[in-house]
Amino acid sequence: MTTTIRTRVPAGASPAAAAPSASGPRARRAARRRQLTAAGVLMTPFFVLLITVFLIPVGTAVYLSFFSDDQPGLGFGPERTVFVGLRSYAAVLTDPTFLGGLGTVALYCLIYIPLMVVGALALALLLDSGVVRLRAFAQLGLFLPHAVPGIIAALIWLYLYTPGISPVIELFAQADVTIDFLGVHTVVPSIVNIALWSNLGYNMVVFYAALQAVPREVIEASVVDGAGPVRTALQVKTPLVRASIVMVSIFTLIWALQLFTEPMLLSQSSPMISSRFSPSMYIYDAAFTRNNYGLAAAASVVLLVCTIALSYGVTRFTSRADVSREAR
Repeated sequence: MTTTIRTRVPAGASPAAAAPSASGPRARRAARRRQLTAAGVLMTPFFVLLITVFLIPVGTAVYLSFFSDDQPGLGFGPERTVFVGLRSYAAVLTDPTFLGGLGTVALYCLIYIPLMVVGALALALLLDSGVVRLRAFAQLGLFLPHAVPGIIAALIWLYLYTPGISPVIELFAQADVTIDFLGVHTVVPSIVNIALWSNLGYNMVVFYAALQAVPREVIEASVVDGAGPVRTALQVKTPLVRASIVMVSIFTLIWALQLFTEPMLLSQSSPMISSRFSPSMYIYDAAFTRNNYGLAAAASVVLLVCTIALSYGVTRFTSRADVSREAR
């Protein structure tokens, strides 16, 4: 006895619609391939730049750090490149001038980064609160110093810091106040001042853009609850732009560790700034003054490792803080 099962096809539908669709998985695979192809095309410029301007230079520096130019025969033989292993790293890590440069940059970061982040955030909160009139002109005036190249900015401040030609020092002298902006205790704050003048407006724009994305209804609700302007800024707006604060802090840290332009130019007028004042100046001196490219490459790798470690530490610290806050 044979049982016949008939499938009713809805009116107006194709008979092929009653059969199971064999092209479903194939269509999904084709769509997946198209998505991967589009993602690859869009990501190609990023990977090209990553390989060209980061991975290849880093790989070259690591390679050079294992070699050195030696002259056998008490220095009278022909110069040749020999493999020295970790000798350059040992020389860098035991060099008191390099370690002193790291200490100088650490002090610079401790002064510069809090002033930069807090100052830029405070200016952005003032602009966002509407207290400042002519907001567009205020933004332009604060951002304009960032448009000045770093070398030009350092030259301007070098003129203002140099005794005998500085109108600022002359003004203090008329008030019987003697100040040496490039002295042993003031040289680092003077460099911090140049960096703040150049970059404060840029980071203020970053924070101001983040504040513009804060929902207005949240701010209105805080005002209805009786929060004043200061409390609204500190307890409502600031937590909502926490991601921007972390980003600016990391980028400022990375930039600060590469301190070079300001002390290099100021060294022409101050004996307090040596040719190895910062790690970047140490690298420049090793490569182009002492012609020791292996030592310069090793110092570059050490500075890169310190930068990556500190950036990772800041990221981990902020991530744990966010997790603990959510757990409450």
